[in-house]
Amino acid sequence: MAGFTRRDFLRASALALGGVVVSTGLQGCLSSSSSSSDAAPARQLAFEHGIASGDPLADRIMIWTRVTPKDSSTADVEISWEVASDAAFTDLLHSGTASTGEARDYTLKVDVQNLTPGQSYYYRFKASDQVSAAGKMKTLPSAGIEQVRFAVLSCSNFPAGYFHAYAQAAQESDLDAVLHLGDYIYEYGTGGYATEDAAALGRSLPQDNNGELFSLEDYRKRYALYRGDADLQALHAAAPFIAVWDDHEVANDTWKDGAENHNEGEGDFTQRKLAALQAYFEWLPVRPASEDDELTIYRSFDFGDLVSLHMLDTRIIGRDEQLNYANYYTASGFDAAAFTADVSAPNRTLLGQAQMNWLQSQIAVSTATWQVLGQQVLMGRMLLPAEMLTALSNPAGADLASSLTELVTLKLRVQAGDPSLTPAEIARVNTVIPYNLDAWDGYAYEREVIFGLARSLDKNLVVLAGDTHNAWANNLSTLAGEQVGVEFATAGVTSPGLESYLGLPAAAIPSAEQAITTLVDDLEYLNASQRGYLLVTFTADEARADWRFVSTVKSSDYVIDDSRSKTLVSLPGSANRTLANARV
Repeated sequence: MAGFTRRDFLRASALALGGVVVSTGLQGCLSSSSSSSDAAPARQLAFEHGIASGDPLADRIMIWTRVTPKDSSTADVEISWEVASDAAFTDLLHSGTASTGEARDYTLKVDVQNLTPGQSYYYRFKASDQVSAAGKMKTLPSAGIEQVRFAVLSCSNFPAGYFHAYAQAAQESDLDAVLHLGDYIYEYGTGGYATEDAAALGRSLPQDNNGELFSLEDYRKRYALYRGDADLQALHAAAPFIAVWDDHEVANDTWKDGAENHNEGEGDFTQRKLAALQAYFEWLPVRPASEDDELTIYRSFDFGDLVSLHMLDTRIIGRDEQLNYANYYTASGFDAAAFTADVSAPNRTLLGQAQMNWLQSQIAVSTATWQVLGQQVLMGRMLLPAEMLTALSNPAGADLASSLTELVTLKLRVQAGDPSLTPAEIARVNTVIPYNLDAWDGYAYEREVIFGLARSLDKNLVVLAGDTHNAWANNLSTLAGEQVGVEFATAGVTSPGLESYLGLPAAAIPSAEQAITTLVDDLEYLNASQRGYLLVTFTADEARADWRFVSTVKSSDYVIDDSRSKTLVSLPGSANRTLANARV
């Protein structure tokens, strides 16, 4: 199979820059026909999917909307935009008009240019006699800033529950951007993953879009469903998004040439992927690809001299197919030598060589205090005792609680140097294997390259992750044990996590979290059962992570569970790059 080429990428990004209108300032009258006495009657239109901004730079930012025709006409629709320095739109800085239509699913993206660094702006759209909601956005600062703050979210499955995490994140103050690390939508149909409560919650998939997604129309309709959610609209209106896809924007466990959830008889995978990514570019405020500047979905954002944010694609552009433990079992047992050779092979890639070269260059030339990777999957080493991984893969057939208790007891004795331990007991905790081969643990060589680069250049590395639906914090170190940075992973917005298949009662979850944290050497923190989001704040003195959890996603009534909130920090400098509790 040929793989996903740059030409494919450009096709998927909705006609590249031709699908984006450039706004350089005030353009005078918004519509040449608006003052005509014999103008045609106003179209029946509505702004049902809100507005959004995204991909901010120091002098420009993308704005987005979609208009919904409410009449039978299939003609293009004219949309105007306004950008102002104030919420009342009295100091108007940008205006213009453009048309959109069926070819772009009635979406419109405008690249608003000639803006001032580090400034807040307000924007809105108009079509016919309708005016959209107004949004607030902020350009990147040029220098001299004291703080950068992100809300970090991922894994929002509409039928699985209410988007309370979006609603709460929208209320956070002083956000510079929202980082969405993927699984913005899910491709499953009714009866698929995490849809069992949909009818009771009033979040069933509509009749014309209740199957698995394959075509461009399928993906477009699913985005329309999600973007109709008031909580998601509120977060888009509150701050600019910096987004990247994960697997469910296409299909579960996607890699460059296939996916776990793309089966024989489901058509050509490349065509499915192109359809999925075209819809993504249409519906998200992401700057599209360009032949001229070689822009791709991986890209950097510099917040003055404080933070360089590098957004990665660990899913589609370069990823080799995931390894599978089942392929290493032989008649004589598990072939550990073959597995170790494959998982650490130098030619095994998650990013692809072009993206790796780009990332190395970006980190090398950046002088920012913090080098931040915004990406999808866990980078920390999640090495679990082999017998525990067996229990986790079949929780119904194992006494997981007892197994955890035994292993933790042994681990603590090993750490204490208990001389009465037998070789067999020591082996039970020291024989470890990766928990998740879909994460960086399945692509060990490339991870070591990144860690080695950060170490050799003395960079302060912070990795942000999503994907697992759970909250994690890891210390990151080279195979030689040299500490290079930390990882903060956000809980999912609605998708269920470890609690859904551990098979433990709710009362036992905290002890299970503590057990897993004890057994995994580099793991500092885990919340295995709650949904929410992550707030990360960077200053010259620290990188701070605040995890926020909602009490439930299964009821419209909820509160923030303050009893489970967690804060950890990392300090800059080669002697300090480990996780610690926040200073009071």
